Amino acid sequence: MNYKLSIVIPCYNEENYVDKVLMKVMQVTLFTSVNKEVIIINDGSTDNTQLAIDTFLINHPTFPIKSLTHIKNKGKGACIKTALPHVNGDFIIIQDADLEYDPNDYNIMLKPILDGYADVVLGSRFRGSNPHRGPFILHALVNKIYTLISNILTQQSLTDIHTCYKMYKSEILKNMQLEENRFGIDPEIIAKLGHNPQFKIYEVGITYHGRSFAEGKKISWMDGIRAIYCIIKYNLFSK
Repeated sequence: MNYKLSIVIPCYNEENYVDKVLMKVMQVTLFTSVNKEVIIINDGSTDNTQLAIDTFLINHPTFPIKSLTHIKNKGKGACIKTALPHVNGDFIIIQDADLEYDPNDYNIMLKPILDGYADVVLGSRFRGSNPHRGPFILHALVNKIYTLISNILTQQSLTDIHTCYKMYKSEILKNMQLEENRFGIDPEIIAKLGHNPQFKIYEVGITYHGRSFAEGKKISWMDGIRAIYCIIKYNLFSK
């Protein structure tokens, strides 16, 4: 049986990275039974991100990419919601456009789903022996606190709820009523998955090349406050 992996790429002001990410996604070889499609969302970029995307499309006309655009910046969650109606794949993964995450890990995440063990696979930055740079100490500490609180409320034993690399059977994400427009979508999704006993959630270790703020990292302390709010809201008041 043949499957398709839909790779959703939210993208904001990544003119220096987006063509490299698209090239890596195009070049990665998946299991022989799995094909790829890419849905990239330019989230109101104010630099030359759109030009970089358009140039890649012109140079690789046969690669299956759908390019979508937000006129104004709306956030990661909004990008995912915009992409979902265009998803045709059996599975979905979210791919950052900044090279922090390595598309060569797709097969590691696909395997538990294809083998029938998992419905959702999280790529943890705190498991395994793959190469890592970061998360930097403060981000790592805050993420561990968020993950601990989330685990207590969902009765899970996860190590990295804020990882970008989350792979889903498509119907799970498509049927979820998503509310958050920015980084709060990560704890929202984990809460809604964790309180549904029919979903089998697995973790695998992945490669991570963390960026500093000087290198373009965009998550802020405001996103951290929102994450705490979302953990409480979606676990205790909106299951």
